[in-house]
Amino acid sequence: MSIEERNEFAKLLVQNIRDMAIKSCDVQLYANNMRSPSAKRWRDAKDSGNTDKFAEMVIADTVDDTIFYLLLAVDEGLLNISYNTDDGKKVNVDGDIIGELGGWYVGEWRTEHSTQRYFGDIT
Repeated sequence: MSIEERNEFAKLLVQNIRDMAIKSCDVQLYANNMRSPSAKRWRDAKDSGNTDKFAEMVIADTVDDTIFYLLLAVDEGLLNISYNTDDGKKVNVDGDIIGELGGWYVGEWRTEHSTQRYFGDIT
């Protein structure tokens, strides 16, 4: 990978995944008129003064938002990824083949595979 290619990848990663996740979380945190379940959950926790509960929500939701935007970048063709199966086969992940990856993630994959907390409402 050349320096230019590395920098192009870094820009894609930061702007399309990290920055989008931060923007999404900022909306949940600061938009008092947001009626989404997660925004309400965050406001209620923040207003209760229970900083531990609030932090637990923010941590889990921020991780979920970041993964969602990573998968959206794959769906939009901005990022091509692959993984190695347990038997060593390399599989390309392509949103066109299995559908909307972010939807699968928040709709089923967290529920089926996560061993840590998550919140079932969709942000």
